[in-house]
Amino acid sequence: MNQARKDIARPNAASAPRILVVEDESDLALLLAYNLEAEGYVVESVERGDEAELRLAESAPDLVILDWMLPGVSGLEICRRLRARETTRTLPVIMVTARGEEAERVRGLSVGADDYVVKPFSVPELMARVRALLRRSRPERIADRLNAGDLDLDRETRRVRRGVRDIHLGPTEFRLLEYLLEKPGRVFSRAQLLDGVWGQAAEIDERTVDVHVGRLRKALSRGRERDPIRTVRGTGYAFDETFGKP
Repeated sequence: MNQARKDIARPNAASAPRILVVEDESDLALLLAYNLEAEGYVVESVERGDEAELRLAESAPDLVILDWMLPGVSGLEICRRLRARETTRTLPVIMVTARGEEAERVRGLSVGADDYVVKPFSVPELMARVRALLRRSRPERIADRLNAGDLDLDRETRRVRRGVRDIHLGPTEFRLLEYLLEKPGRVFSRAQLLDGVWGQAAEIDERTVDVHVGRLRKALSRGRERDPIRTVRGTGYAFDETFGKP
């Protein structure tokens, strides 16, 4: 995983949304940072609640992923304090916890958390929740539509069009196209695509990526239409950065 993380292009801190991950399980914190950075976010991770408070006082991020049980100060108390301060009253917070009982979920939401995720959770689902919260809180930072040439992907309606033609994709093919289209020209290995689209916890053979890329290509390109997905032999796949350009 560490080598894979080195291959991730670091996002531009001036434009990418900043996310603070407050999680004392180091493996989970690393997993979240890896997947968030792969999505293009700037990520900072801390393990203690009191350290998180210091970071939040210095500079508020665009979103916080906050574990319920933390050393120092609990995530529940941190969320309560964030909502009590004017500068962080509307800061998006996703609470992460192993407590799945209804009473505990209500308690977490009652202190001001915007969303609530119970461990173990699906990484792609969490990424979708992050994007949804950022779209609502900072719409100027998250594009609702991705375009290249005659190809248009609408994240809000989950609709894909090529010219005047609607393209009907399954959930996996949609997410695969979205993932590639977010970073045109960047080559992703099959392992990176599995991590980003299916989630690191998914026990899926890498050849599954080839199957879904094949389905995506078949849906996107008919007859003489140009294939926007580029195969890099021995490495993986990329969205062709020259697609739609003269």
